[in-house]
Amino acid sequence: MQSVNTMSSLDHFWLVIFCAIVAFIPRFFPLLIFTKRKIPEWFNEWMRFVPVSLFTALVVKGVFVDSKYQIITSGNLGLIIASILVGIVAYRTRSMTLSVVVGLGSVMFFVLVLHI
Repeated sequence: MQSVNTMSSLDHFWLVIFCAIVAFIPRFFPLLIFTKRKIPEWFNEWMRFVPVSLFTALVVKGVFVDSKYQIITSGNLGLIIASILVGIVAYRTRSMTLSVVVGLGSVMFFVLVLHI
């Protein structure tokens, strides 16, 4: 059975506008609130761990959990090596950009080139 796209150009326009609004609101209101107040030191300390926690959760799920939400015990050696390498780079440099670039490059090398 074929799927038929019944959305017009105007529908696509409104979809883009509403998505932009939805993406803008969660960023604007905290910025509006915290530009007029001093952020407590404990909050800044706590927020330092959020990117690391999110990054770890995404990597662990991507490496050790399959699409049926079952734990993978074999077949991901290349991804495991790449994630260890990224962990070392992230710990030493504290650079998310460098970590992502090293991660993409090492996954490409280990999984696509070496097939491990």
